[in-house]
Amino acid sequence: MLQTDRGPIAVHAAAPTAGDGPRATAVLVPGFTGSKEDFISVLEPLAAAGYRVIAVDQRGQFETPGPEDPAAYALPELGADLIALAAALGGPVHLVGHSFGGLAVRAAAIAAPDRVRSVTLLCSGPGSVHGASQRERLATLIGALEVFEVTDLWAIIRAATAGEDADPEPEVLAFLERRFTSSTKAGLTAMARQLLDTPDRVAELAATGVPVLVAYGVDDDVWLPDEQGAMAARLGSEPVPIAGAGHSPAVERPAETAAALSAFWLAADSARVEIEPVEAG
Repeated sequence: MLQTDRGPIAVHAAAPTAGDGPRATAVLVPGFTGSKEDFISVLEPLAAAGYRVIAVDQRGQFETPGPEDPAAYALPELGADLIALAAALGGPVHLVGHSFGGLAVRAAAIAAPDRVRSVTLLCSGPGSVHGASQRERLATLIGALEVFEVTDLWAIIRAATAGEDADPEPEVLAFLERRFTSSTKAGLTAMARQLLDTPDRVAELAATGVPVLVAYGVDDDVWLPDEQGAMAARLGSEPVPIAGAGHSPAVERPAETAAALSAFWLAADSARVEIEPVEAG
C-alpha cells in the first residue's frame, strides 16, 4: 500500500537495480474491471530501461479500498487520486492509462498538467465507447448490478460467456474471480456508466501541452484502431500500433509495449530538460 493524502493505493512497484537511480517515475493505471496485475509483464523491462514503475489499483478496484458512493468514482475524482499519487511519489510522473484508465489519466493531466511528465493512452479513446456490442455488454452489466451483489455476479458472467474463449489456467481463473468480487459495486457501476457517456476531451488534453502517446493493439475491438489513430492526429502525435495484440498489449505483447513506452518517455524527458533546465541540487 502506498499512502497518499487521498487514502491508500495498492501498488506493484519495480525500479532499476543499477546505475545512478531511475530516469523518472511512471504510474500505470488499469482499465475497467482490471488491476495492477495487468502490467506485471512490463514491470521488469521498464525497470531495466531505467524507470521506476508503479502499477496501481484505482479506488474500489481489487486491493485499493473505495466507498459505496458512485460519485466517488467520477473521472475528476479518479484523476485527483493520480495527482495525489504523483505528489506522494515525489514529483511529476509519466502516466499510462489502459482503456478506462486512459480516461482517468486524461482527467489528471487536464486538471494538473504540471504534475504530469507525459500521458500514454493505451487502447483508450477520445470519449465513450461506440461499438454496439460493447455498449450492450456495459448496459447489461449495469442492469445486473442493480439486482445482484458483486459476489453473486461472477457466476452469472461466467455462465453468460461460456464458450467464448478458452478458460485460463485454474489459478488464473481463481485470481480473476477474486479480483472481480473484491471490486466495489459503486465503482463498477460508475465506471461502466462513464464508458457509455464520457464526452470527448481530446482538445482539452492537447491544450495542456503535455506530450501524449497513443498506442494500441492492431486488433483492438473496444476503441477501434482508426478511431485511436485519428485521436493521435488531433493530439499532434504519431500513433504506435502494436502488432499481435488486441485490447491488452501489456499482457499480449509485453516486450513491444515496454519498448514503445520507454522510447516515448525518453523522448518526452529529453524535450522537458531542453525546455525546463534542471536546477543544481
